[in-house]
Amino acid sequence: MSIIEKAVGKLEKGVLSSAQVPPSVSVNPDQKLDSDIPEAKGGEKKVPPNTALTSNRVNLDLVKMRQYGIVTPDQGRTQIAEQFRVIKRPLLTNAFNKGPGMIKNGNLIMVTSALAGEGKSFCTVNLAMSIAMEMDRTVLLVDADVARPSIPKILGVGTERGLLDLLVEEDLRLPDVLIKTDVEKLTLLTAGRRHSHSTELLASRNMGELLKELAERYADRVVIFDSPPLLLTSEARVLASQMGQIVLVVEAETTSQQAVKETLR
Repeated sequence: MSIIEKAVGKLEKGVLSSAQVPPSVSVNPDQKLDSDIPEAKGGEKKVPPNTALTSNRVNLDLVKMRQYGIVTPDQGRTQIAEQFRVIKRPLLTNAFNKGPGMIKNGNLIMVTSALAGEGKSFCTVNLAMSIAMEMDRTVLLVDADVARPSIPKILGVGTERGLLDLLVEEDLRLPDVLIKTDVEKLTLLTAGRRHSHSTELLASRNMGELLKELAERYADRVVIFDSPPLLLTSEARVLASQMGQIVLVVEAETTSQQAVKETLR
């Protein structure tokens, strides 16, 4: 039985959505996502020249995404695309099951790992892209790794106002910070500007109300959260308590059993 098949077996039990990352979908350590975007004067990241950003809409850099191993709509059938098709199917079943065993907030899916560097953000983006290719589903990809956001770097977008700003600014509304993409069914919500009380913000009443709105406002939408590693930050533990499903990314033959057990506990 393959690693992906084992992961699906756990997913279908509905207890924990747990995907172990095989070598074929692991992050190449030579691809330093945090440093690929050149810095301008003052340390700010430059948006790649072929990335258009106007009025909360971006055109994703699909060429760069493919170089990272990210699934794209124009790519056809690839090994990685097939692996994420296997992973997403039970997640979607759990998300929209209205019968016995229905999961509260099942369409809120958090992707996390025990430690940093296990391929969490890589898997988050690929899962979101794969679900965005479904005929009858839309995806909101939320960068909730507020301390070390990676999604803007992987997708080649800027770091506009996002999740934390939404929780701080009373007059800011969700549509004001959502970023539409040229992938028709994919929308982004970046982490936003850093805040010294990010843990408290993620545990606040405003966050609870936001999650309720995300879960209920769009019945066909899957909301995927790229979470911080569970053993390194307290933000991830706060988020985990409010999710319908959790995908735990494990770096094959590298992450220790002790770390995985502690994460599950």
